[in-house]
Amino acid sequence: MAKGLLIDMDGVIYGGDILIPGADTFIARLLSENIPFTFMTNNSQRTPLEAVRKLRKLGIEVTENHIYTSAMATAKFLASQVPKGTAYVLGEGGLISSLHDHGITLVDTEPDFVVLGEGRNFTLEMVQRAVDMILAGAKFITTNRDPSPKKKGWNNLGIAATTAMIEEATGIKAFVVGKPGPVMMRSSRKHIGLETADTTVIGDTMDTDIQGGVQMGYRTILVLSGISKNEELKKYAFKPDLVVNSVSDIELPLEWWV
Repeated sequence: MAKGLLIDMDGVIYGGDILIPGADTFIARLLSENIPFTFMTNNSQRTPLEAVRKLRKLGIEVTENHIYTSAMATAKFLASQVPKGTAYVLGEGGLISSLHDHGITLVDTEPDFVVLGEGRNFTLEMVQRAVDMILAGAKFITTNRDPSPKKKGWNNLGIAATTAMIEEATGIKAFVVGKPGPVMMRSSRKHIGLETADTTVIGDTMDTDIQGGVQMGYRTILVLSGISKNEELKKYAFKPDLVVNSVSDIELPLEWWV
């Protein structure tokens, strides 16, 4: 059985619109050595094609098959729960297209699910409608629970904040699909046909990528090119198998792949 990688994007491959040095070389080597991998991202706004185009601008050539988003995981999960179900969506392109691809019909009344993803185009009126639907029995699903970066000038409220607002208004907790949740972590692995023992997660965030990988029994590599810093690791009850400054410091093949 082939061994492979689930790789986070922002903070691992790029920071905003800037390539992290050596990330393009690392991905090129994975491709040349036929090592299975997928980019595993909590971003539900971007479609796989949009993700591919962003990577191409940074000098990384991959296909849509190398992309797995929380929107894709959410759509697959909903289809498994209620085949050909209905959803009221607070979200944008990537989430909407994934739901369509899995046979979920978008509706404005009496949905099976209320689905929340990242976005700036929904209004408080739409949120109020979602609240009423949840109180009437619709299941509340959120693609992920990534926090706001809490930086001045950031133009997106953050899905954790929006989720909390709806939870407070309804008294109902959202079911969270994305990292570090097991639904996303498991479906990402299955997306590229890996077994648990053959899966390694590369991420920059202890609270999502590494925690999710540890809980699933995957190998984990923390890169320090993103959110989590070395001095913070002591506060966690779990630890990654390997800590490196960036993906350019990861030697292939990894010792446990031999």
